[in-house]
Amino acid sequence: MKGQKAMPLEIVTVPCLSDNYAFLTHDPASGETALVDAPEAAPILAELESRGWRLSHVLLTHHHWDHVDGLDGILEKHPARVIGAKADEHRLPKLDQAVVEGDTFYIGGEPVKVLDVSGHTVGHIAFYMPQTGAVFTADSLMALGCGRLFEGKPAQMWASLCKLAALPDETIVCSGHEYTQSNAKFALTVDPDNAALLDRVADINRARAAGEPTVPSNLALEKATNPFLRATDPAIQAHLGMEGSDPASVFTEIRTRKDRF
Repeated sequence: MKGQKAMPLEIVTVPCLSDNYAFLTHDPASGETALVDAPEAAPILAELESRGWRLSHVLLTHHHWDHVDGLDGILEKHPARVIGAKADEHRLPKLDQAVVEGDTFYIGGEPVKVLDVSGHTVGHIAFYMPQTGAVFTADSLMALGCGRLFEGKPAQMWASLCKLAALPDETIVCSGHEYTQSNAKFALTVDPDNAALLDRVADINRARAAGEPTVPSNLALEKATNPFLRATDPAIQAHLGMEGSDPASVFTEIRTRKDRF
């Protein structure tokens, strides 16, 4: 099916642990189903069983325990092809396919493109599905935030975020945690007069009060409201006293403030 035009994949969000998300992507034509990250086995296995899907692929974004610890239990029930970053191969579970930026593989008829989004960790990757219009970013670009820099440098994370921001505006951002409400509180401290942000914060608070998820999100909305994507914005630069500064430096200041928040 590699040469055929595919229908968009179905995406299912699976809450795991206390605040993690895993994602299932399903191609109805071929029956192939991919899991993005494996925080814990039970909810993922339950979702697969309820839908009658058989897992064909597991895509791992990075090595942190809350993204891989459920893998063994899942593979016991669903032997699947495990794909992850070659740069992270030494500390990921055993991979069947090690990938680097620029690689493309297929779920059913859908191309999946690999992006290096190092910063949160060195070797963190994202998976972009252009026909479906979704990017799986885990702990790189998050809803109204970005991951803490455990291994990478701020300039590296800024470059990764710019890479993700260059995707089409309509792209759905499937990130790895339900951190949006706390991220929103911080965003208001550096971008307090952003009308789009104020509207989004109200929507987030309503959703969380109703027990609804705020992930996935929309890339255009992230670009309009997520301060970690807005280091070039004159209003944010002015608020930080950094008018005209290099965007990577502005991003570094925003990330530093968030770490203290």
